[in-house]
Amino acid sequence: MTLLAVDIGGTKLAAALIDGDFQIVERHECPTPASKTPQVLTASLETLLSPLAQRAKCVAVASTGIIHQGILTAINPGNLGGLLHFPLQETVSRITGLPCLALNDAQAAAWAEFQALDESIEDMAFITVSTGVGGGIVSGGELLMGSGGLAGHLGHTLADPNGPRCGCGRIGCVEAIASGRGIAATAQGHLAGLDAKVIFAKAREGDAQAQSLMHRSAQVLARLIADVKAVTDCQRVVMGGSVGLADGYLALVAGYLSQEPSVYQVTLQAAYYRHDAGLLGAAMLAQP
Repeated sequence: MTLLAVDIGGTKLAAALIDGDFQIVERHECPTPASKTPQVLTASLETLLSPLAQRAKCVAVASTGIIHQGILTAINPGNLGGLLHFPLQETVSRITGLPCLALNDAQAAAWAEFQALDESIEDMAFITVSTGVGGGIVSGGELLMGSGGLAGHLGHTLADPNGPRCGCGRIGCVEAIASGRGIAATAQGHLAGLDAKVIFAKAREGDAQAQSLMHRSAQVLARLIADVKAVTDCQRVVMGGSVGLADGYLALVAGYLSQEPSVYQVTLQAAYYRHDAGLLGAAMLAQP
């Protein structure tokens, strides 16, 4: 059966036709609209999905934010333009004419990455570091979503009580420091106004401030992983996202994690499905 999978992120919208073996047959993407109102997002989704919908039997959506009973709520309004109570599942189903499943993108990615692990692993965590910081937890072979869809939002745990205010409203969240948005917001002087991708390129060229920002992000992630290990006793942590998969970043995180007491050590690895984990995980969960 062919499925239509959709990934709604803070910077891009992606859609793909996925066959019964979970291979991507056709993939398209476009920037997330700058004006992220319900009307503009709906129009962008119509343009992206309408040409593909007639070739699919159902649609699965992986989206940033909290998804509860098909409704999208942006925990960090800055990542998706302040969309609140957007009827995501109903909207996508209406556009495509197909039955729809919708869930958080990191939760979906966690499920895809869990399928790629050795069968002996039943407890894992997925962390994505990109525009924001998200996560997903699989415990005892089951994906944790929570009664309200909040489970796995690891980026909104505390990193620094004296740190910057996060877009969610809390002070010093992991996301406010370690994400691409957080890295860019902290940059000063000659790096001010540059995005995380450019800052990381500067770090590889030897720029001292850029290297400091990269290391700060990696150290915060290592502490988060130690916390996740303490809470879940996970056997594996998989990292994805544009920052998480940037050259040299995972090795930095592993180096900082190695400085933690041995009880908090856990094997780290890069996402097997790379940037398509959310699309594929949503499709896997929607498969009858």
